Amino acid sequence: MKITLVNSFARPFDNAVAAARTCYAAGGVVTAEQVAGLHLDDPAKQQRAAERKHALAASVYEAGHHTTLQHAHLQFAMEGVSRQFIWSFLHSHPFYNSEQVSQRYVSVSPDQVYLPEGLTPAQRSFYLAAVGRRMDDYNRLCEALTPLVGDAYGALFPARADRPRGVKDIQKKAQEVARYVLPVGVTAYLYHTISLLTLLRYRRMMDHFDTPTEQRRVVEEMVRQVVALDPDIEPLLEEPLPIEATREYQLRAEMAASSRPKDFCDTFDAELAGRTSKLIDWSANAETTLARAVREVLGLSRLQLSDDDAIKQVLDPSVNGLLGETLNLKGHGKLARTLVHPHYSFAKKLSHTADSQDQRHRMTPASRPVLAAHLHSDPDYITPPLLQEAPELEALYHDAMSSAWEDMAELSRLGASADDVQYLLPNAVSVRFTESGDLAALHHKMAMRLCYNAQEEIWAASLDEAEQIRAVHPRIGGYLLPPCGLRDLAKVRPVCPEGDRYCGVKVWRLDLKEYTRRI
Repeated sequence: MKITLVNSFARPFDNAVAAARTCYAAGGVVTAEQVAGLHLDDPAKQQRAAERKHALAASVYEAGHHTTLQHAHLQFAMEGVSRQFIWSFLHSHPFYNSEQVSQRYVSVSPDQVYLPEGLTPAQRSFYLAAVGRRMDDYNRLCEALTPLVGDAYGALFPARADRPRGVKDIQKKAQEVARYVLPVGVTAYLYHTISLLTLLRYRRMMDHFDTPTEQRRVVEEMVRQVVALDPDIEPLLEEPLPIEATREYQLRAEMAASSRPKDFCDTFDAELAGRTSKLIDWSANAETTLARAVREVLGLSRLQLSDDDAIKQVLDPSVNGLLGETLNLKGHGKLARTLVHPHYSFAKKLSHTADSQDQRHRMTPASRPVLAAHLHSDPDYITPPLLQEAPELEALYHDAMSSAWEDMAELSRLGASADDVQYLLPNAVSVRFTESGDLAALHHKMAMRLCYNAQEEIWAASLDEAEQIRAVHPRIGGYLLPPCGLRDLAKVRPVCPEGDRYCGVKVWRLDLKEYTRRI
């Protein structure tokens, strides 16, 4: 594992204090240099300036006025951190930006796995052997999938399939499916940028579910490097909150005897009724409220602008050209900001690997589980649809899943902790949760994930969501489209913004009910 602070504000603490002082400064913006007393020649005055800045920082912090700490940002390069840690901790909140290596497009090797530091020699040996088995399964699936993917790819791009570009694309698509058997302990490298405030929150919560040991290792190193950059930050650091003090931990302990994870999972799945994502709650008057808000922005009455016309003004790309832009401008247009009023909630079931991408849509947040609370002895996983086309491939996949659960059971019998055993969970493991978002966020998400280049599971979930919103709110749902559909209505050319990544299907000419894909 390697954590490196690669970019930051030069004086993050002084900047936060300068921001606080600027709120009440009569003479203009206060600078970090003024806060630090760098303009003072008298050592005594410099000392008093230091005392004042620390006193103000402590007072502001203790009062909960933390926005001053959001100005300073910290960019870290991270290597050797697990996908489980990224999913459970780094990406579990909206206040970050990450760019990480993709398992969809980059092959994985056996040495790219997180090794829990608490394992005994015997546990470590078994853990690595189990990882090796999953890597073998991954390589076998990659090879076995290639003809099937090649057939589907050739149907879309008959002139390209045998050329170097096509061979490379086919390999990537095979990897995209095969990665489902990889353990969530496989590591990644990424850039991760957060504010100083988020780092303080990380430290306070670093012992929380699901990967407390790895979280502590990473966060302590992040904090160490930031404090080395600016020692003034150290007094702001609160002690980590013990996991035993959290209500999640206490409830799990209190309910342990009556816990029935499989019953919960079976009930959840039955309620989905065959869908990947099911609409469970929505703003009942979303369309009339949206129309009302549009009229309010423009100072118009219903006699001047009907509900139907008002909704068209904000959602129809042929009228509102803002929706044909690739840059998401909905938060900046006065009309488009009316889209924040309708809300929708979905019960969802995705694989760990698909949800790791789904959670990157930070404006459609979810209440994701303590993963251990959903685990039971039966293998519980998602099967990619492409595998279901070939019985021999599907059998190979199911054997890999059964072996993964057997390996976890054996590692547990060897005395490994539940936290460490979870690193052997396959990417395919089912994750069940509720996700909500306003129409502005969902509109953007649909534009990204109804695209045929989107990961297949998230595409299927987005299709479910768009269909169900259309059913309850047809005047809204009719405009939940992939980017090519929006751009076509807006008369933007080229219709597909993906360039040489064009999916090969003229999706903008299809109705939602006609959407179908193999790869």
